[in-house]
Amino acid sequence: MRSSVVRRRARPPRRRVPGVRRAGDRGSVTAEAAVALPALVLVLAASLWAVTVTGAQLRCVDAARAGARAAARGEAAEEVRTLVLRLAPEGATVSIRMGADTTRVEVVASVGPPFRSPLPPVRLRADAVSATEPGVLPPLSTVAEPGGSSGRGGALDATAPG
Repeated sequence: MRSSVVRRRARPPRRRVPGVRRAGDRGSVTAEAAVALPALVLVLAASLWAVTVTGAQLRCVDAARAGARAAARGEAAEEVRTLVLRLAPEGATVSIRMGADTTRVEVVASVGPPFRSPLPPVRLRADAVSATEPGVLPPLSTVAEPGGSSGRGGALDATAPG
């Protein structure tokens, strides 16, 4: 049995002459860029969105912690509300619940994408609990009006101006 092997002569490598293009290469760089650029923009937009949401979540956590510490020390509810809304993302809602043993502060915020997008806003929530300091009186009322002065106790629900 004989196998037929076709031998080809080795061709010398083509030399590239500066300024001269082969016919098969025309427009390939443009086509590759046209395909890669939208994908790159999409990845960049998703990264920016993730950084925005993460930063807002951290702000919610920090605001809740600071508010819980301040309320547990016995500061007035309006001062605690002002502190929390200053630290929280814009448009955040603050809820303060004081008890004889613990003080809880909850911050809820809705964060939209930093660019025009059909994506819905992301709802973020953070809460913090702190032991109420001895000598701080328990609340006299259970619910306070948003934006109203409720003294040192009760529950306070407020929304940041936005």
